[in-house]
Amino acid sequence: MPPAAEMSSPYARVAPSPGTDILAEVEALGSRIAAVRAQVGRAIYGQPEVVDQTLITLLSGGHVLLVGVPGLGKSRLVETLAIVLGLASKRVQFTPDLMPADILGSEVLDEDSTGRRSFRFVPGPVFCQLLMADEINRASPRTQSALLQAMQEQRIAVGGVEHRLPRPFHVLATQNPIEQEGTYPLPEAQLDRFLLEVQVTYPTLEDERTMLVATTGAAEAKPAQALTPEELLAAQALIRRVPVGESVVEAILRLVRGGRPESADDEAVRRHVAWGPGPRAAQALMLASRARALLDGRLAPSVEDVAALAPPVLRHRMALNFSARADGVVLADVITRLVGRIL
Repeated sequence: MPPAAEMSSPYARVAPSPGTDILAEVEALGSRIAAVRAQVGRAIYGQPEVVDQTLITLLSGGHVLLVGVPGLGKSRLVETLAIVLGLASKRVQFTPDLMPADILGSEVLDEDSTGRRSFRFVPGPVFCQLLMADEINRASPRTQSALLQAMQEQRIAVGGVEHRLPRPFHVLATQNPIEQEGTYPLPEAQLDRFLLEVQVTYPTLEDERTMLVATTGAAEAKPAQALTPEELLAAQALIRRVPVGESVVEAILRLVRGGRPESADDEAVRRHVAWGPGPRAAQALMLASRARALLDGRLAPSVEDVAALAPPVLRHRMALNFSARADGVVLADVITRLVGRIL
């Protein structure tokens, strides 16, 4: 007999098991994701691409960086996803005086009744399933880098002792445009840990009108839980079992390797790109393309999925040189050029 928790879950079929029909699992996941989207839509008005890319990141088991000016609903989106996905969440407001221990935790000296002293670890807010790092680029690089090990290995080390983080563990960070006052650029190594960088733009006229009416009345619709953490883990396992065609693998490799000056056959890339995407970008494209296909109800990803996800996967993993700035070339132009070569 299966465990009671599995029997009570309407999504237990998604957990990988020998002989299970993957098509049935994908259909079950599709119905659950539809419910998630519906509940998110009760609190987030418009921004379908932002919501979908964030869900793609979570289904892929990664972290997302939401970039946009204040007031566009970035924090609200993170809070809504915590409710809808049933994840234990905590929020850290990043400020210039924030220290690494304020995120990870610290050791305190305790004394028992006999006078014996010992150190006790006090966990920080990173010990949760969904960490909201609000305005992450307002903290110093030292504090920003405190999340590096947590994001990559889902564990931290304090005082020489390792501590495992809960599963699932996701960081959803918001970032103000770098041109604003009081911001620090994120270290390149930390940027690479984010699966996607999602650009949050202003809503359309109709979406803003709907939001204005819905959020300024006497009552406001509240989202409800539509998924459990166990179901999210099962969905992440399913994503990794989705078949990927050879054409998609080749498109990912051409895209990523074509963005590196050392291996690019495009003269413009060699002339304008300071450094290109590493292997983690290819891994991100592989997982995110699978998740995007399942989000659309398809069993396998296509080259079009790779092309659609190229900007959010590559824009924070590449940098232009002074020659590009002198020629008026922006990173979006380079990525568009790379995408055109795989379609």
